[in-house]
Formats: sequence, structure tokens, C-alpha cells
Amino acid sequence: QYQLVDSGGGLVQPGGSLRLSCEASGFKLDDYLVGWFRQVPGEEREGVSCISSDGSRRNYADPVKGRFTISRDYAKNVVYLQMNNLKGDDSGVYYCAAAYWTNRAACSMSAGSYGKNDWGKGTRVTVGS
Repeated sequence: QYQLVDSGGGLVQPGGSLRLSCEASGFKLDDYLVGWFRQVPGEEREGVSCISSDGSRRNYADPVKGRFTISRDYAKNVVYLQMNNLKGDDSGVYYCAAAYWTNRAACSMSAGSYGKNDWGKGTRVTVGS
């Protein structure tokens, strides 16, 4: 069964780190671009980062540049989001999403680029003392 499982969230103090994982089940993630999104109550999901299927392109939202790193492990069928120097504004539920594009060097941080069924269930990140 085609499924994305996002995990790795938790409670962390400001300045701390977390690594989120987006694992594909039932299909190979190799041919899919992957995006990470954050959502807080009352707001739409906003793009945080994305990585192309060939790994050559990695985009980041301005607030996380220099602090977050997206990567993929083809052997493990997983995409990671390493989050360092976390701040209170980073809190929220993080979702990964995957999409198949023929352009293997492109990715998207727009939620509309991903289908309704192309998302994980989310993992909560809380940054606070």
C-alpha cells in the first residue's frame, strides 16, 4: 500500500535539534520529489523545504536557511529533514509529501503541487522550555 510515514518530532528546547524522517512504504521514493511542510492551527500548510528526485536541487524557505538541511537516502527509501538551532516559530505539525515529476531536477514547496493522497500524517514539533 502506497504510504508515507513522517516521524521524528518531539519537544525540544530553543537552540536544540531534531531530525525528521519521511519513509515510503509500498513504493520506491527514488523517482519522487519530496517536500516538507509546517502547519500551525488556523493557518495553511507552508513549505519548509523540498528535494528533487535526483537530489540535485534542494530549496528552503527563508526562515530556515542555514539551519535546516534536507537529504535523502535512496537505500533506506527515506528523506530526512535535519533541523538545527530550533526556534519557537519552528513549532507546528510537519508533513512530508511526495510527487512524481518527469523533471528529476525540480522540486516544489507549494502544497498544491502534491495530490490529496500524497501526504504523511504529520509529526509534531514543539520548541519551548
